[in-house]
Amino acid sequence: MSDRCFSETPIQGDQAWLTGPEAHHLIHVMRAAAGTRVVLFDGSGAEFQAEVLRAGRNDVELAVLARAQVDRELPVDVTLGVTLPKGDRQKWLVEKAVELGVRRLVPLGTTRSVVQPGPQMATRLRRAVIEASKQCGRNRLMEIAPPQDWADWVAAGPSAALRLVAHRAGGQPRRKLPPGIGQAARRRRGPSCWPSARKAGSPPRRSSWPRVPDGSLSIWDPASCGSRPRRSTWWRWWWRR
Repeated sequence: MSDRCFSETPIQGDQAWLTGPEAHHLIHVMRAAAGTRVVLFDGSGAEFQAEVLRAGRNDVELAVLARAQVDRELPVDVTLGVTLPKGDRQKWLVEKAVELGVRRLVPLGTTRSVVQPGPQMATRLRRAVIEASKQCGRNRLMEIAPPQDWADWVAAGPSAALRLVAHRAGGQPRRKLPPGIGQAARRRRGPSCWPSARKAGSPPRRSSWPRVPDGSLSIWDPASCGSRPRRSTWWRWWWRR
């Protein structure tokens, strides 16, 4: 679906305009000219068949030929909380989250976070969301939420949601999770590499949950995909049906 382009402004009527990175890609990469057919989407859930009327130096004018409401979203509302990795793995993480249908990504801040989210990072991540959506066919953009502290994240979330905390040492593989897991509160132990909120200089707490207020982790269910170690761990999920 490389002929897909994202419009930053809602598409209304029978004309649309592209500027910025999308216009640059269409003009200089796809070599679009008058008559070129493309598919537009604006994040509303619809996609538009369009034809280039004029390709300028920095903008493209298009005629909207048809509109279709195409739903490629998951039937559940998935929120992913994750401490962001460095370099290219950050973009890769966002791309895979978009492809898997995650509705919302929340960057988490912990005492051992290497990457601290900021305004420039948010802009870069949103661009990665757009590029991944163009490739996988999603017509709604995954939300990049404001960063949250680890303890605040653990304590937050809808009470009726299924909350899973990825942990290679605890829980059953995801494919074997019994129906209704997450409905009952359970408490599991984690290794010393949890992103804890411990005091500076204090030794790691082996075989314990991180220090969070009010025992909030008791409402999360540890789940794993097996015993194989994975990078970019400490993902926090909740599913809202």
